[in-house]
Amino acid sequence: MKAFLKNYRQSPRKVRLVASLVKGKNVASAIAELDFLAKRAGAPIKKLLLSAVANAKNMGIDAENLFIKELRVDKGIVMKRMMPAAMGTGHRINKRTSHVNILLAEKVIQAKPSKKKVIKK
Repeated sequence: MKAFLKNYRQSPRKVRLVASLVKGKNVASAIAELDFLAKRAGAPIKKLLLSAVANAKNMGIDAENLFIKELRVDKGIVMKRMMPAAMGTGHRINKRTSHVNILLAEKVIQAKPSKKKVIKK
């Protein structure tokens, strides 16, 4: 249950703020939190999360048992631009991009072990 977003046009530092909020949460609570988040990266990460959930449903996995196992934001390409500056000079402007990878896993509900009395001999 993977999904990835390449060359998202926002710096990785800003996207990691949103990614760290929802990492490790179950899918329903992560979607609810991303709905009301006041960060620009919230909408693309929510769309990516829904894409990963759709991939899981195609594999026959129930969406209620899924949680975000890994949400990694890596550096993408850097577009270099020039900004005119004083006295005929120019300063370089870096327009950074991000690669976002999401990995969902299924929660395994374990039965509690029964307490058996151990008889010592």
